[in-house]
Amino acid sequence: MISPPDSLRPWITIVIPVKDEKDNISPLISQLLKFFNQREESASAPFEIIFVDDGSTDGSSLLLDALVEEYPEVRVVHFDQNYGQTAAFDAGFREARGELVATLDGDLQYDPADFAALLPFTACYDLVCGRRMNRHDNLIRRLSSKIANAVRNAVVHDGITDTGCSMKIFKRAVVQRLPLFKGMHRFFPALAKMYGFSVTEVPVRHFPRAHGQSKYGIGNRLFAGLYDLIAVRWMQSRCLAYRVRHVAGSRSAFRNADGQ
Repeated sequence: MISPPDSLRPWITIVIPVKDEKDNISPLISQLLKFFNQREESASAPFEIIFVDDGSTDGSSLLLDALVEEYPEVRVVHFDQNYGQTAAFDAGFREARGELVATLDGDLQYDPADFAALLPFTACYDLVCGRRMNRHDNLIRRLSSKIANAVRNAVVHDGITDTGCSMKIFKRAVVQRLPLFKGMHRFFPALAKMYGFSVTEVPVRHFPRAHGQSKYGIGNRLFAGLYDLIAVRWMQSRCLAYRVRHVAGSRSAFRNADGQ
């Protein structure tokens, strides 16, 4: 993760994975800019929006590059092929420069204005998760999510009822510490708690998908998520969760023979 001087560091980075969302990108960027430009924090510090193009083939890539030319707040990471949502989040986290790092899907099923409900909780919590109210998904998606959330909570005890909601805000220290592997985006709250970070959940709105198709079904949502539980439970039992109180001594004392 890049660390610019504090005077140049954005107050928040919004990371958005995109896979074939051409018709959703323009209205989404308009919503994002409208909300974050009017925030009081943006008057004294910049914000940035990072789209991660996860191997799109519908023209999304060209549209994202056009946004970079038009808006200085926008940056884009292009994958050479489709690697999945966890990889996209990981790439975005590594590029993020904000003190806060927010996440959002690129499908227009969330309104960026709802970040207003999450932001106040960042004063007290390290990770603030959205919880979708009145979900507008089909029956299979709602049922698979309900089962997966219930089983996940019973195994890893993260206390979150809707881990699939992509609207989240992390403190910078959280994304720097999270160990990410394929499929681990489903377990952000559990992984954060594993390292001693505080987590809470806040209601947000949810909207029907207007354009494009969902990338998830019962096969890659329910069964893959349950399979990954084994790995997360093992990680919880073997995690090195410590906090450094103080480091004494000058860094110059650790130079090697070449003075490096």
